[in-house]
Amino acid sequence: MDPTFEYIFPAIRGLQAKREYFVSMCPLRLIPKIFIWDEEVLPPELRAQRVLNKGRIPEMTRYIVEGQDKYVFSAITASIDGDVRFEPLGEQAAASRVGSLHVSMDAKFIINDGQHRRAAIEAALHQEPDLGDETIAVVFFLDKGLVRCQQMFADLNRYAVRPSRSLGLLYDSRDENARVAKLIALKSDTFKNLVEMEKSTLSARSRKLFTLSAIYTATSALFQGVETESEKDRASLAEEFWGEVGKNLPEWRLVKDREITAGDVRQDFIHTHGVALHALGKVGNDLIRHHSKDWKSRLKKIRNIDWSRSNAELWEGRAMVLGRISKANQSVVLTSNIIKSHLGLKLKTDEQSIENDFIRGEND
Repeated sequence: MDPTFEYIFPAIRGLQAKREYFVSMCPLRLIPKIFIWDEEVLPPELRAQRVLNKGRIPEMTRYIVEGQDKYVFSAITASIDGDVRFEPLGEQAAASRVGSLHVSMDAKFIINDGQHRRAAIEAALHQEPDLGDETIAVVFFLDKGLVRCQQMFADLNRYAVRPSRSLGLLYDSRDENARVAKLIALKSDTFKNLVEMEKSTLSARSRKLFTLSAIYTATSALFQGVETESEKDRASLAEEFWGEVGKNLPEWRLVKDREITAGDVRQDFIHTHGVALHALGKVGNDLIRHHSKDWKSRLKKIRNIDWSRSNAELWEGRAMVLGRISKANQSVVLTSNIIKSHLGLKLKTDEQSIENDFIRGEND
């Protein structure tokens, strides 16, 4: 190896499956230059598994740029195909594991895990070049000829499990709507002790009526385009709105008072399911924005809606498809449309279009 043309990384040497690997820190500015994302150099089978989802990049980029004092990225994992040598600081114990990793500039670096982080870093650097001095951990595996690359990709993702959406929201302190959702879930009289804070689905025997993720989605819909002076005001308004909803859906209170079980209500009614909560949030948004003086009296009419799942004539094709609760966005719109109809609210142009398509489909 010609020492004039090589990358030198400070590194710690480790051993896995009797093979050496190295952990280093790379300045962000080097990430796009070293890890060239070129699908042409990857075997077809690997490319099929590793197609970059470009839709994720803008959100990840904003996460870095807008949170420069609080973003967190885990290590990138990469394979090196090329000449490599490790020079330890010494020969004794710990000193033999710490040193510098020398990699030929002719070597190929293939990302096994972290291609979306790499793309987001590159985009963030275009907006904020000063981020280039910050670092990210990189784990290097030696893979001559990239013969292990495909298997490494499979192994690294084999046991990867994403946390539930509710758990992710529970630990999210940056998203204002997440903070509001957590606050009202834990402290409001309507939701207190009735919200599953970790799981995003409820078992038949669960004593909870709602999931945190469903409350978050519904509350986000409630505040779409609504400006509040402070987070405290936002939480207060959310608590007030969902309090009024709870007053007019008596089954919620019956569960809270332990007169009926949460499982029975979820089985017999749709108003505790995510699609209905989301729809109620959308309806609440309309009430707050356009009927601020009398939204409470208008909302009382939800008490007169037959929310039972057995009412297929009303809910089939809207909140339900073939008797099963639907989570599709169109189902949310169609469910909110029927609620708005009962409350005497006018549909928006896009809502009316979806409603017209639904009615035509029923009549065909």
